[in-house]
Amino acid sequence: MSEIVALLQSIAAVVSRTGLRQMSQVIYGLLISNGRLTMLEISRWTERGGSYRTIQRWYHSQLIWLQIMWILFTSQLWKAGHEYIAAGDEVVFGKAGKETHGVGYFFSGLQQRVMPSLSFFVFSLIDIQERQSYPIQVVQMVKEEGEKTKKDKVKPAKGKRPVGRPKGSKNKKDEKPTLSPELLRIQSVLQAFLAVLAGVLSIHYLVMDGHFGNYPSAWMVVQTGLHFVSKLRWDAALYELFTGTYRGHGPHPNMATKSTCAR
Repeated sequence: MSEIVALLQSIAAVVSRTGLRQMSQVIYGLLISNGRLTMLEISRWTERGGSYRTIQRWYHSQLIWLQIMWILFTSQLWKAGHEYIAAGDEVVFGKAGKETHGVGYFFSGLQQRVMPSLSFFVFSLIDIQERQSYPIQVVQMVKEEGEKTKKDKVKPAKGKRPVGRPKGSKNKKDEKPTLSPELLRIQSVLQAFLAVLAGVLSIHYLVMDGHFGNYPSAWMVVQTGLHFVSKLRWDAALYELFTGTYRGHGPHPNMATKSTCAR
């Protein structure tokens, strides 16, 4: 217990003395418990001063977790000479019932299905030299009430569409995409994550899984000044840049051969 208390002294500036004492009891109970992790189970393994009511009060307290995780990382884990990249991913925990805040139907990558669960989005820093990931920000994702409903299908217009480009239409290459409710939630989390890194740690890459391998997600990341690393769909059409010689007539080509991603 004394080692835990010593490690927590680095966050004394953002957590009260009572909160630190309660947190040390919770951490101690989490480390030695061998059963299902509930507040009652944790209280059974704590030392004197870690009653069930104490554990309950701590879980109901409001803490600045982003600042806490960042201080613990910089004081205990950060190595100035190492290179870091950022990574973001969704974590889904199965949860039955209807009373838990934020419970809904989310897709679980491990179960490969949509299930009643809680969703959390995590941004981490990855030490390239040591190949270690350190979570910095964990935020619960709560769907809005009307988000579950499917969009109304657009009925096709009667008759055939005229051949060629519609008169008055413009290129959409530089048009700002419409972010989905999911991306809007992640965007605010990403901005807060990068704000805490500013002036201390410089990162250049953000890695996310294939679910975010699309233009709106890439646009959201590029606006922050980061390079985006993800996986495109297997049937995504890719065009190489044209490097040939202009023949002197017709429009200047911008793209060369078309290729598709491997499965």
